[in-house]
Amino acid sequence: MSAPASAPAGPATDELRHALPLVSVRNLDVAYSHQPVLAGVDLDVRPGEMVALLGASGSGKSTLMKSLTGFAPITGGTARVAGYDVTNLRRGDLRKLRSDVGQVFQQFNLIPRLSVLTNVLTGALHDAGLINLAGGFSSRHRRLAMEYLDRVGIADKAKEPARALSGGQQQRVAIARALMQQPRVILADEPVASLDPKLADSVLELLRGIATEDGIPVLVSLHVLPLALEHSDRILGLRHGRMLISAPSSQLTAEKLAVLYDEEGTPRDHH
Repeated sequence: MSAPASAPAGPATDELRHALPLVSVRNLDVAYSHQPVLAGVDLDVRPGEMVALLGASGSGKSTLMKSLTGFAPITGGTARVAGYDVTNLRRGDLRKLRSDVGQVFQQFNLIPRLSVLTNVLTGALHDAGLINLAGGFSSRHRRLAMEYLDRVGIADKAKEPARALSGGQQQRVAIARALMQQPRVILADEPVASLDPKLADSVLELLRGIATEDGIPVLVSLHVLPLALEHSDRILGLRHGRMLISAPSSQLTAEKLAVLYDEEGTPRDHH
């Protein structure tokens, strides 16, 4: 595993934003037991971008996220992620793909009894091999983990058990753990759904900073429209498994996005 590249001082360059996409999906179909969930989906996510994925419950957001790492059955089209053709991967290469994709979830997925530092270190398991979680990580891994904890603002919590932290702090641990993988792409599935608005803002600012400063593209599914409009570069909107909207956030409004939620009434604008 190579050391992390130093972050550039300014926002993502035009060169990064026009680079080849690290997530590229074309005419993607996903079905469970012959029941279609996604149909004809296209999307690109480029280095330096934070792209928000919106849609009503049941629109296919989580299924799309799962398909990008081989956890949902692709039945048509193509998906390329971090240089891998997801539709034609053998098991060994699928493991490699998943180690190159950092994932952040709504429920944090931390190990509550273990320390914050050890939780972050688990992000290096693919690189460290068979080790003892209690003390088998290298000094290099420990140093990196502390650097990432400092970056997300909770280095002072390193020795505390994860269960002692607030929800917002636990999500920061999860982001540090994802960074520990040295990911080429980050997928964040409803990462702020269980946080209050202020904490949600801070977590999304952190994710966008990672995209901008490190050039790691972030695809984040959200359910609060103002958060998507404020924190993303582009918005993708799913409805009934089809991509209905794909546009820069600056060109969209809550009113324009309402078409994604018509059958549910007014889209949500608060927690």
